[in-house]
Amino acid sequence: MYEYFPKDTCSKKITFSIEDNKMHNLHFFRGCDGNLKTLSRLLEGMDVGEAVEKLKGIRCGIKETSCSDQLALAIIEALDLRRKSADRASTPKQSVLDDESKI
Repeated sequence: MYEYFPKDTCSKKITFSIEDNKMHNLHFFRGCDGNLKTLSRLLEGMDVGEAVEKLKGIRCGIKETSCSDQLALAIIEALDLRRKSADRASTPKQSVLDDESKI
């Protein structure tokens, strides 16, 4: 489960999970309740790349961002964290014993 704290929106927290590159369990805390519940239902099971493409750059009134735009940024951040975690897990750790020059 990912947790994101949006900036400059009525929503104060977004949580969601990504399974098989699909959005699941999306919840907004505070904000426009009906609209955000609708967004959560519409995105359930959607490919995360498609979600980012549709949501990134949406503005709310005169604000430079929106809950939808902040969700896109949250997804991008979550994917980056997953990628970094996978990279660390796949990088073999060198043991001191593996390097004979150190013995």
